[in-house]
Amino acid sequence: MSEPTSRREFLERPGATVAASTVGVPSVLLPDGDDVLGVAPCGLGNYATTQLAPGLQKTEHCALRGIVTGFPEKSPRWQRQYDIPDSNVYSYDTLPEISNNAALDVVYVVTPPGLHARDAIRAAEAGKHVWCEKPMAMTASECRAVIDAAEKNGG
Repeated sequence: MSEPTSRREFLERPGATVAASTVGVPSVLLPDGDDVLGVAPCGLGNYATTQLAPGLQKTEHCALRGIVTGFPEKSPRWQRQYDIPDSNVYSYDTLPEISNNAALDVVYVVTPPGLHARDAIRAAEAGKHVWCEKPMAMTASECRAVIDAAEKNGG
């Protein structure tokens, strides 16, 4: 019996990138008049730095347009590297204010797993679409709270 194929191994196979890229972004997520989703990672740790941000640079329908961090000292480097304006920089405490930012469509939650529910709920309550790394939350009740927040706010 062979070992399971990782996502990375799959995408490195000839033709896999084409297959993966033809799926595209559901048009229901695309803002009117724009064919690119503005994404703001919530959490600027190793995964966001080494995988998510570089990956977003290679996408056709998503763009790294903002950040949410608990460590303000990380912001200047991210802003320089990815041309992120001050108006698209949020802290965990100011995350609810993202609701007023039309440039940001999606909050991609990549904080430590114990914070996923907290951050996903805040982003959903701000009216943004939420993508969340696994696990979505730590308990079934936290999962239900995330789902309820998304449904209540149109996500």
